[in-house]
Amino acid sequence: MPKITFAGQSIECELGENLRRVLLDANLPLYNGIAQKIHCRGLGTCGTCAVQVEGEVSPTTAVERWRLGFPPHRQKQNLRLACQCKIQGDLQLTKFDGLWGHRLPEKS
Repeated sequence: MPKITFAGQSIECELGENLRRVLLDANLPLYNGIAQKIHCRGLGTCGTCAVQVEGEVSPTTAVERWRLGFPPHRQKQNLRLACQCKIQGDLQLTKFDGLWGHRLPEKS
């Protein structure tokens, strides 16, 4: 079973499960601010479930490429939409600040 490490917690899930669903079922903080109440419910159109993923997930979908291709997201951020990812192995996730989880920490 793949292990997901996120927000100081580790959980296990089934191979091939949807990342968004796994995080929500575990009551982990996938959404920032008002996005906790208002989001696209996994359609990939709002972009608020963006996380940095280290590990194996399914390839980027067309919807995901489209949404991550315009502001406030930028292609070079290497973010993924949890709603579009199927888990393929152990994962380390990071959620950044901002409504869309797009504010990467400033480099020192």
